[in-house]
Amino acid sequence: MSEVFLNVLPIFVLILTGWLIVKFGYLKPAVGEALGDFVFRVAVPVLLFRTIAEADFKEGSPWPLWVAYFSGVAVTWTIGHLAATLGFGRDQRMGVLAGVSSAFANTVFIGLPLVSRVVGEEGIVALSILLSVHLPVMMIAGTVMMDRADQKVSGRPRQSLFKLLAGVGRNLARNPLVIGLALGALFHLLGQPLGGPAKIVVDQLAGVAAPAALVSIGMALDKYGLAGNTGLAAVTSTLKLVVLPGAVFAACHLLGLSDSWTAALVLTSSVPTGVNAWLIANHFNVGHGLASSTITLTTGLGVVSVSAWAYLLM
Repeated sequence: MSEVFLNVLPIFVLILTGWLIVKFGYLKPAVGEALGDFVFRVAVPVLLFRTIAEADFKEGSPWPLWVAYFSGVAVTWTIGHLAATLGFGRDQRMGVLAGVSSAFANTVFIGLPLVSRVVGEEGIVALSILLSVHLPVMMIAGTVMMDRADQKVSGRPRQSLFKLLAGVGRNLARNPLVIGLALGALFHLLGQPLGGPAKIVVDQLAGVAAPAALVSIGMALDKYGLAGNTGLAAVTSTLKLVVLPGAVFAACHLLGLSDSWTAALVLTSSVPTGVNAWLIANHFNVGHGLASSTITLTTGLGVVSVSAWAYLLM
């Protein structure tokens, strides 16, 4: 257990470091936003590019991996939605946001560094395969469901599904993570090896992705905090840290995934809620408190839950 804790603890110490840097005024929050932009637009896309370009996909079809993860997402999202609407009497918009907050893991800023440290290269390959569809699936599902719920609650005219999906598609096409994955897949298909100065530059940029991501997410935490809906947030946090990884773990075993891929998926699903939940809340102007509180609670409690899942997977 001590070995597991030593692998997981540095992840959250770096997040805490980022939070303390802003909390005590050593650096301004704007610096954290700039660092987060660098991680999202440069460092992580380069890491994903390198991983896919150099990957050995010896595990075969990605479909069992996708089915295992998203079946866990579906179960957890549904429970979160029902907990908000039936258990807490909230409207359908809050139900959708509760589902998103329960099931949208911070795969990039926390998942990648965690899987890299605990599982290694095979785990990064598995996570990269997941990331190739994770953001599109989650953002399309969250946006479409929230738009439909908002239309029912507010009574506004329904936006056409084609127009809604077209808008999401345009955003995804410009997303640096999607571009990094696509370029990596192109290099992999062409069999084009990385070498020389280009390889050195790519390796150095990829190397800063993990620590910079963790510090930047810590620096952003001060913006969220416990902003209300703490009762429901406690439920969504439990779903995120316990139920989602548990459902993914069960699905991985039912589908016969390898130990390394199972570990990568379960650890990814066990990390705190991603900021995308807050972005969806902000876009539709509903549930900011729930999204913020869930992000803060899951990040604060994550060191314990992630360590427990890592220990179980050993």
